[in-house]
Amino acid sequence: MSENGEDLGAPVSYLVLKEGVPVYDRSGGNVGTVEHVLSDEREDVFHGLLLKTADGHRFAGGDQVDGLFERGVIVSEPVDKLATPSADTPAGLAESRVSALRKAWDWLIQPK
Repeated sequence: MSENGEDLGAPVSYLVLKEGVPVYDRSGGNVGTVEHVLSDEREDVFHGLLLKTADGHRFAGGDQVDGLFERGVIVSEPVDKLATPSADTPAGLAESRVSALRKAWDWLIQPK
């Protein structure tokens, strides 16, 4: 159950998380929806989530995801604290976060 009273269902793996699932911050605030799961399935590494928000796309790194559930995701940060994927990566980020942000950007700009 999320802070806002939503029944999020059972915990799930990033491997089966569906696009369009609502995303909430720890206080229960609506962040947006899951646009894409960023992972390396061969290496079994979860990089994070590309989110669709009212203010555009945001990236939640794996370390910012508190829980993945059938009907919702909980992230540790409010939407305004999540990174915005872009061609320019902000300085001072851990290398794993830089790599994941680049993957998010590459996914966004690929032809659909």
